[in-house]
Amino acid sequence: MNTILVAGGAGYIGSHMVALLLERGYEVVVADNLSTGHWQAAKGAKLRVGDLRDSAFLDRLFTEFKIDGVINFAAFSLVGESVKNPLKYYDNNVGGSISMLKAMDRHGIDKIVFSSTAAVYGEPEKQPIEETDRTEPTPPTGRPSLLSKRCSSGATKPTASAMWLCAISTPQAPIRKWASEKTTAPNLI
Repeated sequence: MNTILVAGGAGYIGSHMVALLLERGYEVVVADNLSTGHWQAAKGAKLRVGDLRDSAFLDRLFTEFKIDGVINFAAFSLVGESVKNPLKYYDNNVGGSISMLKAMDRHGIDKIVFSSTAAVYGEPEKQPIEETDRTEPTPPTGRPSLLSKRCSSGATKPTASAMWLCAISTPQAPIRKWASEKTTAPNLI
């Protein structure tokens, strides 16, 4: 059985991935600081609460579990807040991604799926958007995501595989009922 680390797996989109992975028979470890996630959303997974920017936390995770790959959903994503406090977004989103990549390198893990936002494309020239389309982030949430994606794609191991996800939809996964005033469910996924 493969063990997958889902960073941000207690959040809205991450929790749907956790449910899908568990349904498909994977062992799932969730790393989340619970700043916008909910521990109930990680049901069935092994939840470890901590910050991706904390290298000691990540080293403990990779030592405790034999992780085969990482799916990274851990990011702040509120456009209004990113306009008011863009450095918070760079620190958490880019800093967390770089810290994760360094920890993966230290522990010999070379598989990562990086979840991003369509905001990296700004106003798209065509639809549907393709990964190879021009990137020109307009909202501040898109800039840290683009930088994190570039870091993931240029990870130190040449075998590192970075896949960019702009949206995830799992029709079989029910909409989670744990949303509160801390988060709002998007209208469309």
